[in-house]
Amino acid sequence: MANELSREEYRKNKIEESRQKEAVKTKEPNPQESENQETETVKSRRRRFPIWLRLIVIAVLMVVCLMAGAIIGYSVVGDGKAGDVFKKETWMHISDLINQKK
Repeated sequence: MANELSREEYRKNKIEESRQKEAVKTKEPNPQESENQETETVKSRRRRFPIWLRLIVIAVLMVVCLMAGAIIGYSVVGDGKAGDVFKKETWMHISDLINQKK
């Protein structure tokens, strides 16, 4: 266990390795200068598909899937008309069937 590194040492080693690779790729004469510049500027990550838009897309997909499932269930499995799924009378009838007293 003597050769195990702490998290901080491991992180520092990984950062140093990545800086060395960058220095080789860009052929910088002094990697210490780029190290100082990297620590001074914090890069912000801009998402291509923002989280709020993801939530809206998921909500819309859920509604579409619910509607498609109701249409398939009512028209294909239940031998009804697909347009009848969106009528209030249909859902009142289903509600009456579920809530009827025995």
